[in-house]
Amino acid sequence: MIPSDRLDQILARFEYLEARLNDGPDPSEIAALTREYSEAKAVAEQVRAYKALERQADEARAMLADPEMAELAKLELPDLEQAIEEAQATLQIALLPRDAADARPAILEIRPGTGGDEAALFAADLENMYRRYAEARGWRVEVIDRQETDLGGIKELVARIEGENVFARLKFESGVHRVQRVPSTESGGRIHTSAATVAVLPEAEEVDIDIPATDIRIDTMRASGAGGQHVNTTDSAVRITHLPTGMMVTSAEKSQHRNREIAMNVLRARLFEAQRAAADAERASDRKAQVGSGDRSERIRTYNFPQGRLTDHRINLTLYKLDAVMAGDLDDIIDALTADLQAQLLAEMGT
Repeated sequence: MIPSDRLDQILARFEYLEARLNDGPDPSEIAALTREYSEAKAVAEQVRAYKALERQADEARAMLADPEMAELAKLELPDLEQAIEEAQATLQIALLPRDAADARPAILEIRPGTGGDEAALFAADLENMYRRYAEARGWRVEVIDRQETDLGGIKELVARIEGENVFARLKFESGVHRVQRVPSTESGGRIHTSAATVAVLPEAEEVDIDIPATDIRIDTMRASGAGGQHVNTTDSAVRITHLPTGMMVTSAEKSQHRNREIAMNVLRARLFEAQRAAADAERASDRKAQVGSGDRSERIRTYNFPQGRLTDHRINLTLYKLDAVMAGDLDDIIDALTADLQAQLLAEMGT
């Protein structure tokens, strides 16, 4: 049973946000108020629907004392009680603690792991998979840094993805992705195992991470493409080194000014994620880490091409639709991971 006073607080907060927006808030507050209002609206609608069902059930119970209406009430009550139970379950999930970063854009990083050229080719396949998923959801993908191999694989990809609930959907992708298949470079037809590493970081804002100018070194260099061919003849590429951690970020767009902005965004995201990971580790020191914790050293998924099989090892999910997954159909996997995390959070609330 969800406490009634908690539901009243949710409605009161939503009504306050609605009134503030209607009154014309200060421009500096509009973005934050709009974001909170958008998140609160769906929950407030569920609360109102739940309360309406409870009122109907109360009315039906009162009708039991009326000889003329008792029979009708007996027929209505089981359906109403079932609807209330379902509405409660939906509300419990809606009221679970939210990751404050869920609504943010994400920085996607893909790098080949063990497996040489085949790992680099698989990394390129993962890039295409995420691009197609982003396109299907109407997200915008901006490549920050992409380094290719001579065979068409990638040595490194860093991209920014913007859209609705990007980080909420992609945060489960962080980790080691293993592939089992016959490489196109293998004439003997033997199945090889290789891997690529994926990291998904929530984009950080300046208020989240303050980086003093004395903590960074900025170097400019000549931008280059695959095979070392020069993209342009100006020293426009930018590499920023974060001196306290040794972390380096490169951006190679045509505009040096834009490169500094992009590189700082990526650096800020990496430092923000390190901060979040440290806080998560502290909170989870006495229990097993949750799904989607972002541990990049953990093998999270295997893509078996000969059998058309995908297995997510965190939740023991196996799907025989690998072609569809590689074409960007990730919702079944992400929905299952989301449901598993929700189940863990519900269990923790009950303990």
